[in-house]
Amino acid sequence: MHHDTSPWTPPAADPDQPAQLRRILGLFSPYRGRLALVGLLVAASALVSVASPFLLREILDTAIPDRRTGLLTLLALGMIAAAVVTSVFGVLQTLISTTVGQRVMHDLRTAVYDRLQRMPLAFFTRTRTGEVQSRIANDIGGMQATVTSTATSLVSNLTSVVATVVAMLALDWRLTVVSLLLLPVFVLISRRVGRERKRITSQRQKQMAAMSAMVTESLSVSGILLGRTMGRSESLTREFAGESERLVGLEVRSSMAGRWRMSTIGIVMAAMPAIIYWAAGMVLDSGGPTVSIGTLVAFVSLQQGLFRPTVSLLSTGVDIQTSLALFQRIFEYLDLPIDITEPAEPVRLEKVRGEVRFDHVDFSYEQGEKGALSSIDLTVPAGGSLAVVGPTGSGKTTLSYLVPRLYDVTGGRVLIDGVDVRDLDFDTLSRAVGVVSQETYLFHASVADNLRFAKPDATDEEIVAAARAAQIHDHIASLPEGYDTLVGERGYRFSGGEKQRLAIARTVLRDPPVLILDEATSALDTRTEHAVQEAIDTLSAGRTTITIAHRLSTVRDADQIVVLDGGRIAERGSHDELLAMGGRYAALVRRDESLAAPAR
Repeated sequence: MHHDTSPWTPPAADPDQPAQLRRILGLFSPYRGRLALVGLLVAASALVSVASPFLLREILDTAIPDRRTGLLTLLALGMIAAAVVTSVFGVLQTLISTTVGQRVMHDLRTAVYDRLQRMPLAFFTRTRTGEVQSRIANDIGGMQATVTSTATSLVSNLTSVVATVVAMLALDWRLTVVSLLLLPVFVLISRRVGRERKRITSQRQKQMAAMSAMVTESLSVSGILLGRTMGRSESLTREFAGESERLVGLEVRSSMAGRWRMSTIGIVMAAMPAIIYWAAGMVLDSGGPTVSIGTLVAFVSLQQGLFRPTVSLLSTGVDIQTSLALFQRIFEYLDLPIDITEPAEPVRLEKVRGEVRFDHVDFSYEQGEKGALSSIDLTVPAGGSLAVVGPTGSGKTTLSYLVPRLYDVTGGRVLIDGVDVRDLDFDTLSRAVGVVSQETYLFHASVADNLRFAKPDATDEEIVAAARAAQIHDHIASLPEGYDTLVGERGYRFSGGEKQRLAIARTVLRDPPVLILDEATSALDTRTEHAVQEAIDTLSAGRTTITIAHRLSTVRDADQIVVLDGGRIAERGSHDELLAMGGRYAALVRRDESLAAPAR
């Protein structure tokens, strides 16, 4: 089997930020109705909140000086009502926007998972497991604030700023000009902070992905076993500490990016009321029009109401810049090319006989790379058996993976019942071809659930029948919880032979006409192998079987045996024919016999 250790690198980031923003907005398009309602609530809330300073001006300039208690009561109640209405509207808009945001995150998570499910096997051999998990968990999780509250905050603050500026102009245009002179400075400072945070966020997420990958690899059952038996536990802890230390620096830089600049904005905001009072006094002193106390207090109240959403708007801008880095990483996964796709008009076979033909098949893992397989011509009749033998790296597993389209040929065709597998619909192909490999993967679930993965609607009777066929029923029945027994991570509560028989039972349930056995017994001892081989013989009966094997004892009875060497067919024939040839197969048989001799 081909092993490519070169790290997978994502495509270059799209520098076209407006296009990226359009794409992000596109994620919200299915929820236009709800967002329109949020917009209405935001607009109503902004208008109601702006009314309060005008009511305050009337209280200070008219109701209190003229001792009009009735008017004072009405105005005070009006201010309280405005606060209540604003709060209620705020809660409603938060509820709707959070729901929309969570739906968008759900859509993104599902889209990324769906894309990764359709990626070729080669992608996963090159990408660290933790890297994939980090994209789905950390990156999409990191966008939560942006998609749930930032969009609403943006609209809300923008509406508040516009409504407040209009109200300030209505109160006194000269004081409004003084207030607005400092806004461009705020904008410039915030843009610089945003760019800085976006860059740091991208570095931070990469570091989190690296840590996640390390945890996934080293804290799995296999990783712990390897670390302890190789005496590497302490050095792995030191490596993890080093990765974590790098993250500390990035987190501090991310939190502190632009803090001093934003503090400057805070100082200016706090100083603005004093500047407004001073400006009003200077206007009065120079013989200008009098500004009433009510107008002045209402104006300062509005001005504070202006700066809060303005700074919040600028902070939102910084958050969006930060989130763009996360969206970019997610879009990189969503833009990954899918090499193995279903044709526009796929062929659906209701009944598959099981004839498999390799027609001048070539295959290489990378363009320009030496071919892993060359000029393979083979036919396995329906119900027939083919055994593929050869040294490690000769292309045996690769050949078997072309039938279920785990990889696609780069030349020639693989046909099932005369139909190119690339023309078949995925459902037909998955029903037609079953694979039992050396590395059996069991989910952390009950035995029954693991078996039902092959056939979700399988009855208990069908599950028991499949387990009996795989010669594992008696062992499962002897467990305290029987078929409800939980299987540990990757099935570590079962021995290798038991896991193998569970995998066979799963394939029996699937009932495929074509069966691929990829070195299914090579890791087992002779006694266990015999039990598994009996289960395999039961499974193989009446099916087209392609067996990849190291131990030749398992393939002697095959209708046809093929010896692969360097990706080419070196020899083919029955066991007896190949022995009579005295070539490579005969040499492999002699090797097996000499290895088995001391055990007699």
